[in-house]
Amino acid sequence: MIALLFLWLQLAALPPGVVVDHQPAATRQYIGSPSIAILPNGDYVSSHDFFGKGSTSTESAVSRVFRSTDRGKSWRRTAEFHDQFWSNLFVHRGTLYLMGTTYEYGRIVIRRSLDNGITWSEPAYLTQDTGYHTAPVPMVEHAGRLWRGMEFHPPGKWGFFEAMAISAPVDADLMQAASWTMTERLPYPADLAKEGQHWLEGNVVVDRKGKLLILLRVANIEKAAIVRVDGRKLTFERLIPFPGGAKKFTIRWDPKSKHYWTLSNPALPQFALSATDPASVRNTLVLMSSKDLRKWKIKRTVLSHPDPEKHAFQYVDWQFDGNDLVVASRTAFDDAEGGAPRGHDANYLTFHRVENFRK
Repeated sequence: MIALLFLWLQLAALPPGVVVDHQPAATRQYIGSPSIAILPNGDYVSSHDFFGKGSTSTESAVSRVFRSTDRGKSWRRTAEFHDQFWSNLFVHRGTLYLMGTTYEYGRIVIRRSLDNGITWSEPAYLTQDTGYHTAPVPMVEHAGRLWRGMEFHPPGKWGFFEAMAISAPVDADLMQAASWTMTERLPYPADLAKEGQHWLEGNVVVDRKGKLLILLRVANIEKAAIVRVDGRKLTFERLIPFPGGAKKFTIRWDPKSKHYWTLSNPALPQFALSATDPASVRNTLVLMSSKDLRKWKIKRTVLSHPDPEKHAFQYVDWQFDGNDLVVASRTAFDDAEGGAPRGHDANYLTFHRVENFRK
């Protein structure tokens, strides 16, 4: 009877969705950078890294990779390696890649798997210098090139990120540093200091007119920034209202609905923290869409918890899967060890499915 009660208590503490990985807060290592991709054979692959004082994120970060062969119902870890942080999984020309930095503000790095995430190449370092920042953000093909948003972080205290993008010809060897080209770096406009502090975690997107843009998270307001990309030149366009814009988001274009879609964490007015620190309010996950990238509408609430301080569904990465979205979340939730110390410091990687998202 006691054993059954203990099992019930453990199950009751589980977060919504499917648990892919769990890390107790006592380790002082927290789960970050969730990413997900769909393999050519239909299997799913997901990844995350570790941050926090108990981790090696400031010197040689650790990432894990998981694979599901049953559409997300169960997961198996396939890899763990160092020198991989803030990374996104993506499939290009049938091959799986993982791209990010080596550690916090480290070098840009990429790996390749030729067997659907089971084994991986050694890291290929795309820069010799350090100072780069990113998150699991989309890869976009445009005008014969593969594009990805990044930032450069100058020496000094946190913030003052300089927006940029990197790109390579679509038929190039992505493991070669010579294949990649960087745009110029663009700091946050000084005349916007009263509206926002910094920008980061930019999404490269193509607008309805075929123009290349970067949409960036803005700290610490519920807005997003739009930057135009013309070759290697970047030009700030404007800030737009964006529920959840103070936190990381992923934007993708859906040719079937002819809308852009994202999952974000709006700072809802019923929480006191929303007025003072909207970037920390991550306990609600909503589905949003836009026809033009400038005006966004909340379509439905996907996940929520009444407590914004120690519960979060954040940094989600996602992919289209027919009529559904498949989602990887950095989740802070209760567990048998006492739960997450705060919403930011997640103790789970979880998988979710948003069914019939267009309806």
